[in-house]
Amino acid sequence: MIFDKIENAEKYYQLSENIKKGLKFIQENNLEKFKDGKYEIDGNDVYISIQSYQTKDEKDSKWEAHKKYTDIQYIIEGEEKIGFSRLEKTTPVTQYDKDKDIFFLEGDGNYLVARKGDFLIFTPEDVHRPSLSISKPSFVKKAVVKLI
Repeated sequence: MIFDKIENAEKYYQLSENIKKGLKFIQENNLEKFKDGKYEIDGNDVYISIQSYQTKDEKDSKWEAHKKYTDIQYIIEGEEKIGFSRLEKTTPVTQYDKDKDIFFLEGDGNYLVARKGDFLIFTPEDVHRPSLSISKPSFVKKAVVKLI
């Protein structure tokens, strides 16, 4: 898992060409003006989903992980608490959904607060729990880049 400010994105370009494509797309576009939805960057290998929502209580969320895609989660507006853990610290509670590239887990982890301008990179080994309220539900607009 990586957690940083978008102005430091260039440090991570060397991780992979697709991470570079995703981070550059975030940097070079005014995502505040994008409507919620999916936008292709490089076909199904790299795409971005814009999401607007109210954060939720931990009791209403689950740990999640992916097998195919890495996530770059970027906070466009607002702030949220996000959990992070490793696969070996969690136990699956659902079967892997190949079509949606997701499965849910139980376990323990750590938490951080992501604010406007922050990004996180979660690889398939990184279990995460996004969209959590800090003290009460609040509005968040987020970009999630999915990349192989």
